[in-house]
Amino acid sequence: MDPLTDVLSVSGVRGTLGTRIEAGGSWAMLLDDRPGAALHAITSGSAWLTVVGREPRELATGDVVLLSAGTRHSLGDSPETKAGACDLVAAPERATGEVVRLGSPPVRTRIVTMHYDCDPAVRTRVLGRLPDLVHVGADTGAACFDDAVRMLGRELAAPGIATTAVLNSLVDIMLIQLLRAWLATRPAEQRGTWLGMLGDPIVRRALELIHRNPAGPWTTTTLAAAIAASRATLARRFPAAIGQSPAAYLTQWRMDLAAVRLRDTDDSVEDIAAAVGYGSVPAFSRAFTRARGRAPGRYRVHARASAQVSPRRGS
Repeated sequence: MDPLTDVLSVSGVRGTLGTRIEAGGSWAMLLDDRPGAALHAITSGSAWLTVVGREPRELATGDVVLLSAGTRHSLGDSPETKAGACDLVAAPERATGEVVRLGSPPVRTRIVTMHYDCDPAVRTRVLGRLPDLVHVGADTGAACFDDAVRMLGRELAAPGIATTAVLNSLVDIMLIQLLRAWLATRPAEQRGTWLGMLGDPIVRRALELIHRNPAGPWTTTTLAAAIAASRATLARRFPAAIGQSPAAYLTQWRMDLAAVRLRDTDDSVEDIAAAVGYGSVPAFSRAFTRARGRAPGRYRVHARASAQVSPRRGS
């Protein structure tokens, strides 16, 4: 079991294609009014990224940046160009997914924006553990992103059968490739976050066991024995890598799995309790109530009312 794949799947990371920009001359645009994290890929030309509280940053062809949800920022031809009326003019195009044309001909810069959000029921998240700004330069990420960006461009220019499915897949691929490129070059920034496990083989092996069998009778001692490490080593390195003890992480992951099943399925509380490693419903209910502030039954009612989802069986 690949823990990163598992977390991305369970935490419901969903990507959608956002704004497409073609710009020339003097231009600037605010891009902080959409929910979720924003990924901007510079497919040709260059642009200046301005983030409140940071120095402006020039982006070149092949550069990709990911900004956390709620990060106020803009893109433009220069840090001095102020975003203004063009945002209102571009609103219809942004709403329909059409190309937003800014400035004046000829077109010198093309940008594709994607947005990513997570399932609010899940506390174990990858995007929430990243810095507010992740910048992968063309010299680092070009090989990763070039093919996906070209496919995006071709699909947008000539839509065909199942275009929506193709675009959704490419948007998800872009996020994975950005994470790969960034993780390979920023090991120090990962320490103390969930992604820190990628830099520690002992911690990663322990996480793989937890994700392969979350209902297993895991303790720090049994995890250490299963990966041929000492208990003291795992107890020291696990929180240093991801910021949590093995027991705390196991409980959080079990509660994430349970929360999703309570909301999205008609599975009984007994079945869910057993699936996440609890031998009795009272023990599970106590743990879940501590973690989520509501007993499982009350959580199910509240979560469904909030999400307005239809339960599905056997998930």
